[in-house]
Amino acid sequence: MRVGILGASGRVGTRLVELVLANPGLQLAAALVSPASRLCGTPVAGGSIEYRAADSAMNSHCDVVIDFSTPAASLAFQEQIGEKPIPMVIGTTGFSIEEAERLAGYAAHRPMLISANFARGFEAFRLGAVDFMRRMAAAEPSVAEIYHARKKSEPSGTSRLLAGELHATRSEVMGFAAPEPPISVHREGDTVGVNEVRFDLGSADVTFTYRVHTLAAYAEGALAAAEWLISEPRANRRYTLADSLAR
Repeated sequence: MRVGILGASGRVGTRLVELVLANPGLQLAAALVSPASRLCGTPVAGGSIEYRAADSAMNSHCDVVIDFSTPAASLAFQEQIGEKPIPMVIGTTGFSIEEAERLAGYAAHRPMLISANFARGFEAFRLGAVDFMRRMAAAEPSVAEIYHARKKSEPSGTSRLLAGELHATRSEVMGFAAPEPPISVHREGDTVGVNEVRFDLGSADVTFTYRVHTLAAYAEGALAAAEWLISEPRANRRYTLADSLAR
């Protein structure tokens, strides 16, 4: 599998480069960074591939592109490649509602698997919390997160996803618009990621906790999703992480 990585110098992008280079079944086809990056033009791990800015001509040799960049870079890349049917795995977060709609629109031209959290096991955690909410709609849900101190002090895409799905599920079961779950945001040192969903039952409470120990968890999950996306011809549309795990 020939892999292109958009955001190759970022926290997760760096881990993706390392994993691809270490896996004999994978080939690094492109390591894409910002045009202003100091890495532009330098070799990746002393090999023949150089870090470079994205352009419309170079991406046709990728079997799949994995995107852990920024909303602006992600949308710019989609525009650059136009209608090329290059499968995309997108873990970039922080899109506004309008930007997310624009991104999803490009799925008319290529299969795109988009998720706010690719870490292995997260999808089972998410489904478990949503199922509990469906069975215990009287419980008051809340969402909390802990990430590294350098991350923006606003709710992550993961927390927004969890809160949104809990709200939708509870509203559906109750038959009216339930209150939106509050999100608590914490930033501590070099914490990779802790996501928590708490259900207050009054006389008892239940807490679901998902803890990521290393950034490699996100990279491993994204590569697994990429392998699924190109394992057979996929229709041009948006896919979810749940699609890749369905049996």
